[in-house]
Amino acid sequence: MAELIAGFIDVFADTPLTGNPLAVVQGADNLTDEQMRRIAGEFNQAETTFLMRSTRADWKLRSFTASGVEVFGAGHNALGAWLWLGEHGELGPLTTARTFQQEIGPDVLPIELVSIDGRVHGRMRQAQLRLSSPLEDIGPLAAALGLDPSEILLEPKPRPADTGAAHLMVRVRNAGVVDQALPNAPTLLAVLQGASAEGCYIYAFDSDAPAKAYARFFNPTVGLWEDAATGTAAGPLAAYLAATGYLENNEIEIEQGTKMGRRSVLRIRLTPEPELSGVGVVVLRGALYLG
Repeated sequence: MAELIAGFIDVFADTPLTGNPLAVVQGADNLTDEQMRRIAGEFNQAETTFLMRSTRADWKLRSFTASGVEVFGAGHNALGAWLWLGEHGELGPLTTARTFQQEIGPDVLPIELVSIDGRVHGRMRQAQLRLSSPLEDIGPLAAALGLDPSEILLEPKPRPADTGAAHLMVRVRNAGVVDQALPNAPTLLAVLQGASAEGCYIYAFDSDAPAKAYARFFNPTVGLWEDAATGTAAGPLAAYLAATGYLENNEIEIEQGTKMGRRSVLRIRLTPEPELSGVGVVVLRGALYLG
């Protein structure tokens, strides 16, 4: 009977049972795609990341949603896996910052890890910003989000932004409106498909304090209703805000997941590519048995 190391880590969390939970499976080299999809369904988390050997990087990562859809990009699925490895001593001493390479889909991206006061901190670079055409008609988008069109701001314009995965960036009037959003999955899915976007990132920030934002993320495209922390959306948001003149000092802190009771804090800085940083808390480690 095959035995694999597996467990859970709460990503972008300072304490257990907050942040965005991630299931991790080590030694997944011999698993088939179908097995990985079934294991992800068994764990039933937003994403499960499988760690395996790579000929191009230090580790290869593959991530699947609970519905079995493979997702790419360097977000909580990747950061959590590296924090997991660091917390269990799989990466050697991290008393000084060390850079590793990770293979995610077609990309090989760097991640920097360091242990501070006994906790592993990660900083991970995403790909360069790619922008798609802005939405010309926000009526269908507003209806899909259960909002009045007047609540959706047009500066910067709603449009897909991509630093590893394309998500629709939608600025609304304030944090209260973010929490009021009540999306209709089929309608939102149609809007996203028309925009060639995977998920929808609704956000708000005060123009007088652009270093902090409040957000929620919906991704019916991959069967993920709401996500507590989405690095692949936070990164392109930071880059998009900078490209449109809304970001000062090339840094932003994004609060996400609060509406779900899983408050997460994602920190992004541009170098000029987005760098996502955070910590995590391992809450479960055990063995996965496959017959």
